[in-house]
Amino acid sequence: MLRRETLEPRSSMWDFLASYLHFLRTKHGYSCAYVGEVAGAARQTVSHWESGYRKPDERQVDLLDDLYGTGKLLATLLYWAKAGHEANWYEEQVALEAVAEEIRIYESGLVPGIFQNEDYARTLFTLGGSTDVEKDVRERMARKAVLSRAKPPRIWALLDENVVDRVVGGSDVMREQLAYLIELSLMPNVVINIIPRSVGYHSGLRGSFKILTVGREILAYTEAAAGGRLMRDPNETERMRVRHDLLGADALSRQASRDRLRQLQESMG
Repeated sequence: MLRRETLEPRSSMWDFLASYLHFLRTKHGYSCAYVGEVAGAARQTVSHWESGYRKPDERQVDLLDDLYGTGKLLATLLYWAKAGHEANWYEEQVALEAVAEEIRIYESGLVPGIFQNEDYARTLFTLGGSTDVEKDVRERMARKAVLSRAKPPRIWALLDENVVDRVVGGSDVMREQLAYLIELSLMPNVVINIIPRSVGYHSGLRGSFKILTVGREILAYTEAAAGGRLMRDPNETERMRVRHDLLGADALSRQASRDRLRQLQESMG
């Protein structure tokens, strides 16, 4: 199934924009290469706009409005897509995670989904009131395929100490989860740093976040109790990258973090 066939234009302004761009191009009989030439983008980028994988910027939609004779309609759609809250932001960032070249994570409360083992995830879904725990666990485990793909992403995860010393699911479950984190930390493309509690207050305590590099685009996803937010604006994503760097400066070294994980694992009995 094509990614474009899964778009939901009635529930997502971004999906509506992607679908409409495809409609306009095919209505006028233009190739992706031609549209890309007019808008200053590669042929593949135009295809990605129409499938929702990537988003055009303000300059590009202005050129597309001129090309298609749509006045300022596309520019207006882009404005509202950026301003609105999207119900599918979480699903979109999971899809982007699967194709990202680099993933930066800061987590203040729980082991990041991509690093969870089955029993840890099962505990979270069970206590979280999932209506289909096993289905949710399978989907969570499927996300880890990114770690074993032919060219896995570079991952730099900063974990607050609360994440690794909070016992989730009992000592046996937590011991195995810590063992898995140690295993992951030994992978050449994965860096896990622990931010010790002794640091005190730091900017990460305002909320967990993730930064994804997909091609030439950098996106940031911030988590919240009632739903997250996916950011594409370069100014916003740059601020998140700087925050990640500053948090990393207060973290334990790679080896010291691994030693701390081993200490915690041993303390579980």
